Amino acid sequence: MHVDMDAFFASVEQRDRPELKGKPVIVGSPPDRRGVVCAASYEARKFGVRSAMPSRTAKTLCPHGIFLSPCIHKYRKESHEIMSLIRCFCEKIEQMSVDEAYLDLSGRCLGNDFEASLMSALPIAREIKAVIRRERQLMISIGIASNKMLAKIASDYDKPNGLVLIPERDKKLFLACLPVRSIHGVGKTSNEILNKAGLHTIGDIQEHKGELVSLMGNFGPLLKQYALGMDDRRVESNDSVKSISSETTFMRDTDNRNILKSALKEQAEEIAEKLARHDVFAHTIQVKVRYGDFTTLSRQTTLPEGIQDTSAIYRNACQMLARERLVNQPLRLVGISASKLWNIKYSQLKLPLAFEPED
Repeated sequence: MHVDMDAFFASVEQRDRPELKGKPVIVGSPPDRRGVVCAASYEARKFGVRSAMPSRTAKTLCPHGIFLSPCIHKYRKESHEIMSLIRCFCEKIEQMSVDEAYLDLSGRCLGNDFEASLMSALPIAREIKAVIRRERQLMISIGIASNKMLAKIASDYDKPNGLVLIPERDKKLFLACLPVRSIHGVGKTSNEILNKAGLHTIGDIQEHKGELVSLMGNFGPLLKQYALGMDDRRVESNDSVKSISSETTFMRDTDNRNILKSALKEQAEEIAEKLARHDVFAHTIQVKVRYGDFTTLSRQTTLPEGIQDTSAIYRNACQMLARERLVNQPLRLVGISASKLWNIKYSQLKLPLAFEPED
């Protein structure tokens, strides 16, 4: 089971301030500063506003949006209350961020067969939703499936206030019509690559006869498994996140600038999204390269103030590659890692770099 609070930060603000109900609320940096959106209400999302988006872009899309500075201590307290309620139903919880978690209900879901076990999770999900609505006056979306990948897709499928179960026997059919971007790990660049290859839906990947390594590198085989509804990751209780990283292994060693830039941009996008989801800023950025002979080098820079948006992460990574002359021969792998992750503080709602985020 995957549980995901609906527009969490914005919903908490709308609950606590009734005058904001029904209005486009955008939680994040003010639009006149360099920073990003942490969360947007569904009223703001109708205008295209999304988390991790530069606040100035959000203002352009939704000029009448109400911008609020994050009150992180309040959101963390609320998260603690919500997770405490959820733990009354399940002990094995893997909390992914302040507003989402995976639950392993295998010990509570009983049935004569696998499908019956999944169905037995529905009453539990309904009770979780009712308790959170009653006790916290907030909405939550829940997905039920046989594995983590499917459960997350299910929880995203009918937001807000959704409850979706994907039967094991119907999982391929359920996935087939969804866009490839629905699969976790398929970012903007990967989506474009797949679309250019004629792969627009998950069903297209299911029916694709060729191998995907040439298109997606090492992610290719895993992408095929995900498209078929398979995922063997277990629900594991986790400590707070210490670092966030992303790497790309190329089919052929390359020093092509456009290929490297494309890979770094996609990695920066993925890291920025996770930073925003975990409500943290990165104070150290590291780049890693591996050459054809498997020699691996890494360089890092510690920043005076934390960063959280795609452009800042990307620019710092590119600057290190150039400054350290790491692309003096073709690369087999390139990657970015963000560490020294600190909670958002009021003084950190601006980005210190002397450039504007790229749209």
